[in-house]
Amino acid sequence: MGDLRRYFGIGLPPGGMPFTGSRFEHLAGGGDRPEVADRITAEDLVAVQTLSVTVPASVVLDILEGPLGARLSGLLHAIPRDVDMVDADAVVVADGSPADQAWHLLRDQPDVGWVIAGKILARKRPRLLPVYDRIVRCAVGRPPSFWLALHAALREDDAALHHQLLELRQAAGLPETVSALRVCDVAVWMNHRAVGHTCP
Repeated sequence: MGDLRRYFGIGLPPGGMPFTGSRFEHLAGGGDRPEVADRITAEDLVAVQTLSVTVPASVVLDILEGPLGARLSGLLHAIPRDVDMVDADAVVVADGSPADQAWHLLRDQPDVGWVIAGKILARKRPRLLPVYDRIVRCAVGRPPSFWLALHAALREDDAALHHQLLELRQAAGLPETVSALRVCDVAVWMNHRAVGHTCP
């Protein structure tokens, strides 16, 4: 709980600074608000920077003004906006799904890769798609599909893990706009960062 409060800047002493990632889901009202949910905006690309990555300028322009943005909007339209991963059918995050297609489309852009692709999609669908970077991968390993592995873990034992994450969010004093997935990501990231991230 202490790691979550520190990350999101809750109860910090005067002059204390939260992690920049604490603004990821809330900047400009969030990436999943209805009027922008199916297109990637400039605010989304700034929000991704709070997680210590930068989308290359050529890709930014293609997203905002070119055919890449149009293709991604079509895929986002097919990805549910108002459902938590725990409540979604596995097919929603399975190989070949619109979410998977969007991830591959982003990943394959020049100098983007899997980390940035995942963070962009987590901004657009924070309840459904998780942030997944090298530190989290180092902590949890490399399942064939992280999305499907996490989906299965969240649903085990009558969604026990999902409920634990919601309880942790409440105990830390976080708003409900911080998804269970984001609570999980931050908790794992902060803990593994503290013990020493040594995986490549």
